[in-house]
Amino acid sequence: MSTTTLKPGYPGLAAPLADAGWQIAGLALLPVRIIQGFIYWGGGSRRFIYAPSKLDAWGGHSWMAHKFHTAMPGALLGLDKVIGFLLQHFVLLYTSVILFSAAELIAGLFLILGLYTRASALVSIGFSVVLMLMFGWQGATCIDEWTMAAANLAMGGTLLLAGGGAYALDNVRLGRNPALAGRKLFRWLSGSLPLPLAERRFRTLALAVLAFVAAFDIGTYSYYRGSVLTPFHGGPVSPTKHHVTMTAGVLGADGSVRFHAYLDAGTPEAPSHIVDAALLAAGSGDVIAHWDTKTLTTLPKTAIVNDFAYQQFKPGPFGIVAGVGAMATITLPPAQGAAPLPSAGTVLRLTSANNHVFTLALQPAH
Repeated sequence: MSTTTLKPGYPGLAAPLADAGWQIAGLALLPVRIIQGFIYWGGGSRRFIYAPSKLDAWGGHSWMAHKFHTAMPGALLGLDKVIGFLLQHFVLLYTSVILFSAAELIAGLFLILGLYTRASALVSIGFSVVLMLMFGWQGATCIDEWTMAAANLAMGGTLLLAGGGAYALDNVRLGRNPALAGRKLFRWLSGSLPLPLAERRFRTLALAVLAFVAAFDIGTYSYYRGSVLTPFHGGPVSPTKHHVTMTAGVLGADGSVRFHAYLDAGTPEAPSHIVDAALLAAGSGDVIAHWDTKTLTTLPKTAIVNDFAYQQFKPGPFGIVAGVGAMATITLPPAQGAAPLPSAGTVLRLTSANNHVFTLALQPAH
């Protein structure tokens, strides 16, 4: 590299270090390395230094668990179940958040400094893949989280292949201890020298990295939004329109209704409000019982049993309010002035503040 001069005794490495193309590439990659490092340093430093409330599990909605929870509805490859498991086990959750944040901080700092550059780039690749699988579906106007992770994946792949370039602590280490140049592990982990591969094998590796980055980025984009081989679509999980999936609906003999609700779509930037509930006769659609906004707002806390301690369903100023990812078993009390229960089936209908309607067929209680 332009910043490294080896002592006599290493003639086989003098050529790549003095090669003008290698030096130019090292200088050209400086913006990529520095900004890739700053992105991850910024994520870690916000939590440890500038906004420690994000790591305060008792500090309210800033706690990082809320952010992870919002990813659950659209997370891919079973990560929704992993997130759900962590949310149910506080020690594992807190340990994961701390370790993830620390790894971001350290990998980002090492990239900025050019220390163990290739190893740090590999860590950043892992971050990009995980973040894209967890949060890639989100974005009210475009897939914002995917865009950042997709670019970071390409940047990480480039740094993995090319190394740290100029002005890197890897170069300082090599200059002080030239014997490192003969160690393959140093060349694989750091970024001072080309990878210890023949030209043909390096080309194969580079094309494999390109294939992985392109397939993963384009494949996830196609899955989330189409526009590659299919027309544009809003995604399997909508990042803009809240949706409530209801299951396990039971109608009590006294007219009470119990059901499980999951807010499994929509923007995490704003909660959803259920402002109206009604019990309908399955055949005719006639309203048998009705719970208006005031009734839903004044539901007792015991009427809502949440699955998680973070995103939750709860009585709010405009009915029942919930954040993305919330799950709960909700019990509606017998409605005043309700009609006699029909012998045929019944359907529960919920209406949101945006006039979105969700229905569930109820089973009689045994």
